[in-house]
Amino acid sequence: MADTYKHGVYVQEQATRLIAPVLGTAGLQVIVGTAPVNMLADPAGAANTPLLVQSYKEAVAAVGYSDDFAAYTLCESISANFQVVGTGPLVLINVLDPSNTKFQEEVAEKDIELSDDVALVEETGLLPKELKVKTGGTEATDLAADTDYTTTFNNDGTLTILLTSAGKEKLEADSDAAGKIKVSGKKLDPSKVTAQDIIGTVDVGTGKETGLEVVRQIYPKLGMTPGILLAPRFSAKPEVSAALQAKTHEINGVFSAVTIIDVDSSAEGATKYTDVKEQKEGQALTNPNAFPVWLYGKVGETMYSGSTLAAALTAYTDAVNGDVPNVSPSNKTLAISAVCLADGTEVLLDQTQANTVNSFGVATFLNMNGFRLWGNNTACYPGNTDPKDRWFSVRRFFCWSANTFILTYFQKVDDPMNPRLIEAIVDSENVRGHSFVARDICARYEIEFNEDENPTTDLLNGKITFHQYLTPYVPAEDIENILEFDPDALSALFAKGGTRT
Repeated sequence: MADTYKHGVYVQEQATRLIAPVLGTAGLQVIVGTAPVNMLADPAGAANTPLLVQSYKEAVAAVGYSDDFAAYTLCESISANFQVVGTGPLVLINVLDPSNTKFQEEVAEKDIELSDDVALVEETGLLPKELKVKTGGTEATDLAADTDYTTTFNNDGTLTILLTSAGKEKLEADSDAAGKIKVSGKKLDPSKVTAQDIIGTVDVGTGKETGLEVVRQIYPKLGMTPGILLAPRFSAKPEVSAALQAKTHEINGVFSAVTIIDVDSSAEGATKYTDVKEQKEGQALTNPNAFPVWLYGKVGETMYSGSTLAAALTAYTDAVNGDVPNVSPSNKTLAISAVCLADGTEVLLDQTQANTVNSFGVATFLNMNGFRLWGNNTACYPGNTDPKDRWFSVRRFFCWSANTFILTYFQKVDDPMNPRLIEAIVDSENVRGHSFVARDICARYEIEFNEDENPTTDLLNGKITFHQYLTPYVPAEDIENILEFDPDALSALFAKGGTRT
């Protein structure tokens, strides 16, 4: 075809030489635990599935809410993030499956007094679809949900039953009902959730995943990479600690994350700061991707596990620093009023005692003109002092950088292996790296393609190797000022006659 005759000014577009980064979500908290899903219209739909929530309202709509954090650990994280610290989003994984009879308990029939056609059932965990309501007389008549009565959950998890006009007619027809109804059914029992339920399984026949195994679904389903894995309160159990540490590596085969873990402070755990080392070892906390925390925090009389508070504070610290995880959450203040053991006994740590806990590779809380998270070391310390492993902020930066690299350049997989491809990756990474250095995020962020690391045999097999140098700044953990008395100042003074003019 002949060239088109042109007369004028023309423009063409060319693909951008630099590749825009797809950032990993370093501060995305993934919380595995229990929630009062019996409050939902579809309780089974909120079991063992990753649920992304951006606000308190969304979280309550997704999994329900109760102030009983010991029974419902996801609610603890919801409150800590959205009501105490003020950060999000969260990914919630509830293991309390209402369709699993293991977690159900029969509720024996009982008489409930009516007041203005309203009955309060002081029982938590009731499953509305399993509820059986009758008039209260000897010739009791069954009442139908939505036709004869409606139900509403209260903030404390109890249930209110309101009779409709049809229900009132049936009650009046039962001559000796005496203003009461009979209620029975089934309820969810969160106390039956075990460590194994948190760890989870994969059903051989159906492939259904539960517990921590659901973490695999987050990126395919939500398009987000897990940043911080949590199992509040349950993580104090050694088997859960081990599972959380294992899950931080090779998520979906490629991604990395960190986990924040509770060091047991119950009567069976560390009740004194000197016991923390032994308890940490008992929980087998040695992974550089793990950040152990000892003690609970209190807001009034409400207790929050240390892992929940530390995770919320870490995510918040990222958010106020450009969503780059280079700043340590240690020495950042928390709106708590006390710290305590698992049984609520308050603990008063001074800086020397808190530093001793830090020396074991465990963080805690310190009241220094306000409570703050205190500690920078990951669980591998003191056995491993490699800066990329020891420091929590550095470890998170490495995980985030690796996830970001994978997400950004996945689009280049299977492109022709030519110099332009190599230059595009090197130039894109180094432009971004120079901006990090200029913003004092790190001292070096540079990538190279070295011929000696790319033998011909690798290139013929379609393999390219890059070498990246990352030097995020370590936290200034020890600041010292040397004070000295200077006698020469007195000599100089008196040499001038001992007077000042």
